[in-house]
Order: sequence, then C-alpha cells, then structure tokens
Amino acid sequence: MAARDESDEKPVTTNRKARHEYAVLDTFEAGIVLTGTEVKSLRQGNANLADGYALLKNGEVWLFGMHISPYSHGSYSNVDPLRRRKLLLHKKEIRKIASRLREKGLTLVPLKLYFFHGLAKLQLGVCRGKREYDKRQDIAKREAERAIRRHLAR
Repeated sequence: MAARDESDEKPVTTNRKARHEYAVLDTFEAGIVLTGTEVKSLRQGNANLADGYALLKNGEVWLFGMHISPYSHGSYSNVDPLRRRKLLLHKKEIRKIASRLREKGLTLVPLKLYFFHGLAKLQLGVCRGKREYDKRQDIAKREAERAIRRHLAR
C-alpha cells in the first residue's frame, strides 16, 4: 500500500476546541457507521464535533454528541442528528485504546471528520485535559511564534 497522503483527504469538520482543551497523546483513524442521508449531509459539510466524545462499551467504540444536520432533501430516511454512532476499529486498536483509557484522566475525543477515498473517517485522540495555565502557555507560545514570523516577513 502506498504512503498515506493528506491531499487524498476531503475534510468535513474539525474539533478546534479539542486541541485547546486537551493535550493529544495518541491518535487513531476510525471508520464510522452512517446512514445514506447522513453521508449526503456530511458531503454538504453539515457536521459539528464540538460536543462529541467517544466511549468504550462492550468491546466496541461508540461516538456520542456529534451533530449531523438532517439532509435537506431527505424525508422519512433522516435520523436523529445526535444519535450514537458506532466506530469501526481493528480489535488490536480497541485493546490499545482500552489500555490507555484505564489511566486516570485520559479520555477519547473526536478530532477531525473527513472523507478518505470516498469513505467517512474520524480521527480520534486519546487526550488528557489541560489545566488553565497550560492553555495560557500555549496561547503565549502561539503569539510569540506569530510575532517572530511577522518580524521576519519585514
């Protein structure tokens, strides 16, 4: 199989709040079980990951709180926008996630939703919540880098 190229990805949405609120320790790519109208709605860019989170239940990974707006041309086939959705991962990956989540303070957060070769994929992150001072440090670091770039551009 050829090396993975991000230019093959067609992004739908990212969870910008996640990178601010959490320190991402590890990432996984998961498939997602969707209905036809949900896929059509995603192709229109109608998704929101901001309140989403993932849980491990009975050896399966489930996504909760992700909002996919009902498809505009759908009718009876539209489903609940906030329904839980099953994530598709290899058993080895699920075991690895389960072992990481046993550590105190770690959680599973959706980071990015995109299409890869026509299939909807979700990037999951095993994350640890940041403290307030960590967030302030990140903001200060970002501002300093921006100032340096601005100065070098002149």
